[in-house]
Amino acid sequence: MSKLGNLGARLHRGEVGYDFVKNRKIWYGISILITITAIVGLAVRGLNMGIEFQGGAVFTTGKTSVSVSQAEEYAEEASGHDAIVQKLGNGDDGSLRIQVAGIDTERADQIKDTLAEDMKVDPESINAELVGPSWGDQIANKAWQGLGIFLILVVIYLAIAFEWRMAVAAFVALIHDITITVGIYALVGFEVTPGTVIGLLTILGYSLYDTVVVFDSLKEQTRDISKQTRWTYSDIANRSINSTLVRSVNTTVVALLPVAGLLFIGGGVLGAGMLNDISLSLFVGLAAGAYSSIFIATPLVADLKEREPQMKALKKRVLAKRAQGGDQDEPQTGHSDDEAYDDVAPAVVGPRDQSAARTRGRGRPSGKRR
Repeated sequence: MSKLGNLGARLHRGEVGYDFVKNRKIWYGISILITITAIVGLAVRGLNMGIEFQGGAVFTTGKTSVSVSQAEEYAEEASGHDAIVQKLGNGDDGSLRIQVAGIDTERADQIKDTLAEDMKVDPESINAELVGPSWGDQIANKAWQGLGIFLILVVIYLAIAFEWRMAVAAFVALIHDITITVGIYALVGFEVTPGTVIGLLTILGYSLYDTVVVFDSLKEQTRDISKQTRWTYSDIANRSINSTLVRSVNTTVVALLPVAGLLFIGGGVLGAGMLNDISLSLFVGLAAGAYSSIFIATPLVADLKEREPQMKALKKRVLAKRAQGGDQDEPQTGHSDDEAYDDVAPAVVGPRDQSAARTRGRGRPSGKRR
């Protein structure tokens, strides 16, 4: 078995692990800091909306030797607006795609003629496509409607399949992922296009999947939890995270590799700028989704559950039993279901519990002296 596979098996059995739930305040603080940075970036810089949302014109030239920087200068002088220019094709004589937002039909014809004069090409060789702002408004409205419907259905499903606390935690994690992704777009200045919206909706499904995997494990392991006095809800929540940790990491890495290829190689090295529209939202969203499912969603569920009177009473009994040293081997009498929870021991509960796990693995002492 590989080292990673061996680590995953040991994490699943609770032999090793990290106490994510205990350190949840650290993760909350990190998330709040990142979220505030994203909100500030969004408020200060705003989003660079594409012409699909603002309206404008796209000019496609024939083969030309004019450079991208020269074309940007010509387009900005002719239109009075910022222009986005992309090289189409390979070599120095490729065509150019010039995108200018916020212009109407009359100005588009004038800009086309001015560009042809500056670039010393025939005006008929430049193709102009106009996009009205009303179409962009429709796309934006439908995107918001789709996002709202998705979030409502997610909350309803999780509340039915699991419980309302898990639904709330998943909702917070999804909002966390959306805010970070949108904030990164504002800070980086990438253009927001329909491809960006598609990528954003895609990462929400991925983030939800990763969260539900942990929730399913948590639901199974906390069934009849109040009938034992060995583990608190937070202990078992931590075990659920550790038991699915390697799976989450593997899934995230495998998903990020092709997206990173699109973003850094396709968009950065090869200059296919249109790939950035969807690849950046996927890359940031996948990473944020993996983080939130481990560090936000499950610790938040544990926080909410530990506020219940039943879980408070359980935690009090467990801590009292540990203080008396009754958790080292046999559970104290009066809780016959404790032995059923031996298989779901928390991944990190201290040296005493690890020693007890080793004792159980070797077999119980007979009590006879040699």
